[in-house]
Amino acid sequence: MTQEAQHASLPSAVRPVRVGVLLVNLGTPDAPDYWSVRRYLSEFLSDPRVIEAPKLLWQLILQGPILTFRPHRSARAYKKIWMDEGSPLLVYTRRQAEKLSARIGNDNLIVDFAMTYGKPSIGSKLAALKAAGCNRICVVALYPQYSATTTASVYDRTFAALKQMREQPAMRTAAAYYDRPAYVEALSASIEAHLAGLDFSPDRVMMSYHGIPQAYVDKGDPYQTQCLETTRLVAQRLGWADGFGLTTFQSRFGPTEWLTPYTDKTLEALPGEGVKKLVVVSPAFMADCLETLEELAIEGKAAFEMAGGTHFSVAPCLNDSDAGIDALEDVVRAEITGWAG
Repeated sequence: MTQEAQHASLPSAVRPVRVGVLLVNLGTPDAPDYWSVRRYLSEFLSDPRVIEAPKLLWQLILQGPILTFRPHRSARAYKKIWMDEGSPLLVYTRRQAEKLSARIGNDNLIVDFAMTYGKPSIGSKLAALKAAGCNRICVVALYPQYSATTTASVYDRTFAALKQMREQPAMRTAAAYYDRPAYVEALSASIEAHLAGLDFSPDRVMMSYHGIPQAYVDKGDPYQTQCLETTRLVAQRLGWADGFGLTTFQSRFGPTEWLTPYTDKTLEALPGEGVKKLVVVSPAFMADCLETLEELAIEGKAAFEMAGGTHFSVAPCLNDSDAGIDALEDVVRAEITGWAG
């Protein structure tokens, strides 16, 4: 009889503690083509945490002009960065789970991953962990800085899945880790290593975070404050002079005001201000994705050079590097304290 079967045959009151850890990232289309991207964008942009607008009116706009034209443009962008194994975000998130599992996993501690939108879904992976005998599950949203548009979406879907379970496992959700020493050290070390490998010394380092609408911050979202604190801690750790590290926000969508300064506008303006050599870092992303590999490394580079920049480099995200896994291990061990040794 397998261990899972033995666990299942025991009364629930005497089952041994078995812990599941679920790492969750944003999501990605199944393929870099129109219909795959359309399905993904429809699910993503229908989330009321992402777009706070009257549902009926927004769906008329989304299912009409947006999802008619945007998937073509996004599919072309995805094709530029698609890996042999699939979407970079999916590839690197899977590798993170595998490497973290190799570090801390055992018969009674299972590490897996899911995506908020697309596959593998949060619900399917929670069900799999429960079927494997996990009666305690910790869900870790892979966003260092908290935002209702990202972190809360993960936990919304987590608890929606729990509503379908008669016997629910005990649950924990991980806190934001934007200021945890292990994360700051991992991010700082990765920046330091990237700078050391360049054939130029940058005039500035741009810390580009994914943006959110200004209105969301006005309503109490702590994201902007946490982004600024991450930049401050990294600058302190690396001994940067005041103003050397810039904080900007990318990927705005629609006509409303988003967090400023905007990354794209800053890239266009910096060469005229004497900043000809630039390195860009993406502290809000634990894994490289469309926003880092295409929006920054391709489109951002072109815009900066068109404006007169001479040297440009985008530092890779932590991905499945040893430093990245160190940071995730630190978060997970803190969150499962008392559950597993």
